[in-house]
Amino acid sequence: MSNKPTVFITHDPQTLVNYYGPRALAALETLATVKRRHDDAPWTAQSLAAAAAGCDIIVSYRSAEGSAELFESLPKLLAFCRCAIDIRNIDVPAASAHGILVTQASAGFINSVSEWVLGVMIDLSRGISNSAQQYRNGVEPVAAMGRELRGSTLGLVGYGQIGRHLAQSALALGMRVLVHDPHVVVDAPALQQVELGTLLADADHVVSLAVAVPETENLFAAAAFAAMKPGAFFINPSRGNLVDEAALLQALDSGHLGGCAMDVGRAPDQMPSMALARHPLVVATPHLGGLTPQAIEHQSMETVSQVAALLQGQIPKGAVNALQATRLQEWIQRTAT
Repeated sequence: MSNKPTVFITHDPQTLVNYYGPRALAALETLATVKRRHDDAPWTAQSLAAAAAGCDIIVSYRSAEGSAELFESLPKLLAFCRCAIDIRNIDVPAASAHGILVTQASAGFINSVSEWVLGVMIDLSRGISNSAQQYRNGVEPVAAMGRELRGSTLGLVGYGQIGRHLAQSALALGMRVLVHDPHVVVDAPALQQVELGTLLADADHVVSLAVAVPETENLFAAAAFAAMKPGAFFINPSRGNLVDEAALLQALDSGHLGGCAMDVGRAPDQMPSMALARHPLVVATPHLGGLTPQAIEHQSMETVSQVAALLQGQIPKGAVNALQATRLQEWIQRTAT
C-alpha cells in the first residue's frame, strides 16, 4: 500500500515515555504518520474524538476509553489497538457494530509482575519498608522478628501465566504452593489445587491473580478476609475491582491480617487508594508491577507489528473481532487497487 495510515497515540507525554518507549515510537513512525498528544488532561469521548479526527488507527493507553460515542464520532477509524492485554476500556460490541477492528497485546509483564510479588512478599515478611521509613524519619526502629519464605505457604487465587511463573519461583524458594482457579486444571504435581476456603485458611501469603470480570467483583470481601489465617499477608498485583477496600481496611485495622501489598486499587487509573496506601501495614506502589523496559517494549512493539500487518493487508496478531472489521476489509480493497 502506498499511503501511510495516520495513527494517534493516546498516551500523555509521561506515559508515552514509560509505557510506549522511544524504540517503539521510532519504529511506528517508519510505518505511519503519528499524531501525539501534548498534555495530560483526562480524556472524554469528545476530546478524544477531536484529537483523533481523521486518523486511521488509535493506539490506546488504559485511560482512553473506546466507547460507543467515540466510535460513532470517527467514521474513518479502522482499528483501535490496545497497548496491553486488558481491553476493558473498549466497548468491543460497539466497535464491531461500526466495523472497527479491536486488537490487544499479549502479556509481556509475566516476569516483571512475578518479581514484584516476590519482592513485596519478602518486604512484608521482614518489615523492610517500615524499618527504612522509620530511619528516614529519624527514628531508630526496633528490630522485629521476621519470617522466611522457605517453609511458608503461598496461595494463588488465579492460575494464569503470572500464576504459573510465580508458582515455579515459589517452589524454588522452598514454599508450599496452593492454587485456586475453577477455570483450569492444575497439572503440576508439586502444586495443590484446592477450594478457595481451604486456600484462605492455610496460606501465609494470598496473592490475588483472578481475572477481573463481573463474577469476581469484590471477590475479596469481609468473608474472605475473615477466612484468612491470622497474621497472613494479602497481595494484590492484579485489579482493584477484586477487592472490597472497606473490608480490607477493617481486616488491617483489627490486626487480623499481618499486612498487605498492593500495586492497584480503586483510585483513578487503577491506582492504589490513598486510604489504604498510607496504612502502616501496607506496602503500596503506583501500578508499576509491569513497568520495566522489557515488559513495556514487548507490548508496544506488538502494536507496531499490528500496524505493519494492516499495511500488508493482513489481520494482525491480537485481533479481537476480525470478522466484524468491515471498515478494514473495505480499506484494504480500496488501497490495493
